[in-house]
Amino acid sequence: MTTQPRPRQQVTDPTGRHVAANVRRIREARGWSTYDLSRALDAAGRPIAPSAIAKVERAERRVDIGDLTALAAVLRVNPSALLLPPTDSAADRVEITGVGTVGADAAWDWMDGEMPIERVQPGDPSGILLQFEVYARPSGRRRQLYPNEEA
Repeated sequence: MTTQPRPRQQVTDPTGRHVAANVRRIREARGWSTYDLSRALDAAGRPIAPSAIAKVERAERRVDIGDLTALAAVLRVNPSALLLPPTDSAADRVEITGVGTVGADAAWDWMDGEMPIERVQPGDPSGILLQFEVYARPSGRRRQLYPNEEA
């Protein structure tokens, strides 16, 4: 009986590919090996083997939300720095899983909790901005949307 080699799982969604590229980019910028990153993750209570980190960076292993949070914490970046490419120009287009392709500036505003991903029409007739502020941010972090009105 011969065993078939297991095919490499490829992360095909755009955000997963951004995470793969950003983990490698930031790790290398810090001068860390996959072993260094693995040790830092272990010390943070989220052990990931160096071989698994290499698979993440090759987009052969998915990253769950706990992994993403721990990676961001030990790499000392916000989670959106792993989820988006390192550009914020309106001229640059970014593909986001579940959203599609948008301007990089809009993607960063959304990921950083500043603005909804949908385009807001003048006067916001459909209440997109208001709904975003109500559901996307805790009450203490909401902007005052209508500063001329009394509270």
